[in-house]
Amino acid sequence: MTTKPSFVHRNLPRLLLEAREAVMLHTRPALREHGLSDQQWRVLRVLGEHADEQGGIETGRVAREAYLLGPSLTGVLARMERDGLIERQRCPQDARRSVVRATADGLAKVQALSQTIEAHYVWMGQHLGKASLTALYDLLDKVIALEIPDAGATAPASENSEE
Repeated sequence: MTTKPSFVHRNLPRLLLEAREAVMLHTRPALREHGLSDQQWRVLRVLGEHADEQGGIETGRVAREAYLLGPSLTGVLARMERDGLIERQRCPQDARRSVVRATADGLAKVQALSQTIEAHYVWMGQHLGKASLTALYDLLDKVIALEIPDAGATAPASENSEE
């Protein structure tokens, strides 16, 4: 006879994934209207946030900030380049690396979607209460800032992250 594990706490990783999916239920239709996957949006959002960096963003940094593993990012970037959303080139300082930047079409999608996404955050604030939404952001920031037990574990373990 096996003993059932006795968990005291709720399954926090699962709850965070469920919360992510609840948020994405509102965001995903707008992404699809613009022909974007969740991963492509994460890349465009990162590139939009760094649009003022003229030289582009190193792909490793995009991978970290968009929470995409390197091999997945390669495929995502290839499709985005094919679709005219991004431009890639070799890093001028180190030819082994590449940099990426959003094209005018990519930045136009970021601008259009930012309004939809910001409207969703306003809606969330109305339903949860502005103070609760702010507290949620603060608490998530604190969870993210907790010390990592294994200092070498800096790569994202999952590709299921979104804003």
